Amino acid sequence: VQLQASGGGLVQAGDSLTLSCAASGRTFSDYTMGWFRQAPGKEREFVAAIADTGTSTYYADSVKGRFTGSRDNAKNTIYLQMKTLKPEDTAVYYCAASRSWFPRRPYEYAYWGQGTQVTVSS
Repeated sequence: VQLQASGGGLVQAGDSLTLSCAASGRTFSDYTMGWFRQAPGKEREFVAAIADTGTSTYYADSVKGRFTGSRDNAKNTIYLQMKTLKPEDTAVYYCAASRSWFPRRPYEYAYWGQGTQVTVSS
């Protein structure tokens, strides 16, 4: 699976932003898709995951209620809608694909996109 993330940018605190991740290659609908982020000097952390059918999503506590993950299997694309952004959301955001059940750890994801930078100014 090849993944291409996009949609990052510079926004102000309180703003919204939607990331996209387009997939190609293997059967997209076979995979749970995830979003991770990595801030400078920090480990890559789980943000959200969307089950293969799109009927289940789960989130890190830090983004729950503000971020919404979704997917369109017909377009081989996932999305991360981010609202009420905070400066601590600043990071490079990555999309990833997994065949695991409820994957939250980076090692559970076999395929990764290149990342898109999100910067939230205060």
